[in-house]
Amino acid sequence: MFDDLHNPDDRRSHEAGRRAPRSGDGVRPITDREVPLGQRDGLAPALHAWLDGDLPEAAVRKGEFARDVEFWNRLNVEAAQLRHMRTPAGVEDRIMAALPATAPQMISPWYQREFVMTPAAAVTAGAVLVAAAAAVTVLVLSL
Repeated sequence: MFDDLHNPDDRRSHEAGRRAPRSGDGVRPITDREVPLGQRDGLAPALHAWLDGDLPEAAVRKGEFARDVEFWNRLNVEAAQLRHMRTPAGVEDRIMAALPATAPQMISPWYQREFVMTPAAAVTAGAVLVAAAAAVTVLVLSL
């Protein structure tokens, strides 16, 4: 099936699971777009070698890779700045003040709480018990 995601007027109200658009609904722009394959298959092997440390920067700085080298250098500088950032002094105090003084206690122990089982869980548990009994019976009779 082909759905034209770029055409907001292409609404199929006869398809199951979709509601008909209301008059007050605004059409939101699509933020996710499909990237066609084959245009650019990742980084070039020379850039990979430079990022791995196998090639010097001068070997990849020339030609079409200059923009990529500048991008990775800027990314490294910004990452280094973020690694050296310190949390403001008051933040830790506010976090510690918000924590409770004692660990929360259970209202009642686990063995005194109400046990609720849905019908589907009861049927499943019964089937497991019957299968286990059958397996034990076969095992005992085969001895």
